[in-house]
This record gives sequence, structure tokens and C-alpha cells, in this order.
Amino acid sequence: MTQAVIFDLDGTLTDTEKVWDEVRRDLAAQDGVAWTESDSRAVMGASTREWSTYMAEVAGIGASPAIAAQRTIDGLLERYDRDLPVLPGASEAVRRLAEHWPLGLASSSPRILIEHALEALGVRDLITVVRSTEEGSGRGKPAPDAFEWVAERLDADPARTVVVEDSGNGILAGLNAGMRVVAVPRPFLRPPDDLLARSAAVLDHLDELTVELVRGLGSGAAE
Repeated sequence: MTQAVIFDLDGTLTDTEKVWDEVRRDLAAQDGVAWTESDSRAVMGASTREWSTYMAEVAGIGASPAIAAQRTIDGLLERYDRDLPVLPGASEAVRRLAEHWPLGLASSSPRILIEHALEALGVRDLITVVRSTEEGSGRGKPAPDAFEWVAERLDADPARTVVVEDSGNGILAGLNAGMRVVAVPRPFLRPPDDLLARSAAVLDHLDELTVELVRGLGSGAAE
């Protein structure tokens, strides 16, 4: 049986993957460099240390990783305060599953952005354990570290833990942790079909994330 559910944030509960991309493109333009789709894919799921290092040392944005990180986070906070794009059914999905299982969240966003978004969603009190990949090992997705850390603190067997993800690296992180993955892919940088095929379920929207679906996924072992 399913013992716990762990959500991703950006692209899963909030439509913010593209906001991250827009902020990075703006910063690149300010610094007179380009930010391409290959750059976006390179930092998808990366931890703060990883993506800020890439921005500064590979893309040439900011004089140092610390400066690149601060400029990006400031830009995102400004955008979130103005209009945090929430995906349809996000709050409802969290509330629905919270009635049956302990919930966690593992995100590559910095902690300040995670807390900001969960408060805006009105579900912070329903998420028992929160982990940013900038914490602990500092390894971002597809490394399984954040998912494993959350499951351990939820006292959940990884094979009985369901991960809800949108991105390719996030799906891989869940699979690498030995968990069942429900993919809710977004059009922006959609994961390849062969990776989606490895997910336990692929949904078009969060309204399809039902109690019955999640309960059923706990009856089988993860790959």
C-alpha cells in the first residue's frame, strides 16, 4: 500500500518552469549573452549551487555563481509577488491526497522560493516535510537525494512512496530513488516519450491525480 506522496513544485504545482526561463533570459540579455533551450535543459532540476555555477561559468551570466544566484532569486521573488502562476487543480490535489497520506515536497528551488509558493498555494500546513536540493548534498535532480531524504523523514518505504513530477530530471530522480512516479508533463521542455513510459502513470492534468490512482500504485514495486 502507498505510504507517502512527495510532490515536486515548479512545473508540477506551479507553472513556474517558464518563469525561471524568462528570468534567466532577461539576465542573459542584460549581460549581453544568449540563453538557449540547451541551457534551459542543462539546468533543469539542478540545485542552486549547480545552476548558478552553470549560469556564471558556462553561460556568462553574473560575475560569480553567488551573484548569478542572487540576481535570479531576486527576479523570481519579484515575479512571484506580482503573479505566481498556479497550475489548475494544484491546491485541490494536495488537499485531496493529504486526507489519506503524509505529504512531502522535494524541489530544486531555493528554500525561500519554496516557502513563498506553498504559502501562496495555501497548502504549507499540509506538507509535512520540505526539502530543497540546495540543502544536504547539494546535488540536484536526477540525483535521488532529496526524494530519499523526504521519504526517510516521512518513515516511508521508497517502494511504497509515490512521486508527482513534471520534468525529465525529476522523473529520473524519482526512479533513481526506487519510487513510483506519476508524471504530469508540461509542454515546456516536455520529457521524452521513452522516459514517460517508465513512469507508473502519465496524466494530462492534476485533476486526474485521484486517491484511487495513488492507492493503486502502492500495490506494486517500483522499478
